[in-house]
Amino acid sequence: MNTAPATSAAVEAPTGLSRARLLVVGALLVLVAVVIGVLIGRVTASAVAPMPGEGSAEAGFARDMQVHHGQAVEMALLVRDRTDDPEIRLLALDIATAQTQQQGQMFAWLALWGLPQTSVAPEMDWLSRPVIDGSAGHEGHGGHTPGEPMPGVATFEQMQALQGATGVEAERIFLELMIAHHQGGVEMAEAVIARSAQPQVTGLAEGMVMLQSKEIDYMSELLAARS
Repeated sequence: MNTAPATSAAVEAPTGLSRARLLVVGALLVLVAVVIGVLIGRVTASAVAPMPGEGSAEAGFARDMQVHHGQAVEMALLVRDRTDDPEIRLLALDIATAQTQQQGQMFAWLALWGLPQTSVAPEMDWLSRPVIDGSAGHEGHGGHTPGEPMPGVATFEQMQALQGATGVEAERIFLELMIAHHQGGVEMAEAVIARSAQPQVTGLAEGMVMLQSKEIDYMSELLAARS
């Protein structure tokens, strides 16, 4: 639990502005879920694009992003057990809920496409697939090279530091790690948008970019209040 003394009013309790922004994030999560459901319904009603196959950018993204989301959920659950700050706990719950739901969607895509949930291909190998405009595969997406670890993923040592911390220290570590994690998630989502014509894939990825970008801004404010 949070035993460290609060250093500012921003740490002691959520401000009206912070509460409002958190409510906006929650509302957007619901909106995106509804939009995604509509997109999935449209795709099942009529074949807009060929079904992705093994080795496609869509399959690689679905597999890697499920793993990427899995670590975000783990971090969110860890910090909820290590602080009693209401803003951090609510943010962590929002992240865990949204990303677990998105993991389920991506799992369902692979099942629908008749593809296995795992692959022997290296992480982020799908970045080598051509982008829609025909330019080189990985250029323009943060310089990430196919086969490298997923961007924004916390190291074992960083996860151990979060697990061993409590109170404001845990909050700081969580915010620092989750900001980097979200930045990596946005990079991955933008990369698949550039490579896919599947409406359900690009729809979900666009929602990720929108929501995680807003959450990055919000978490940056929370981190500044704890510096």
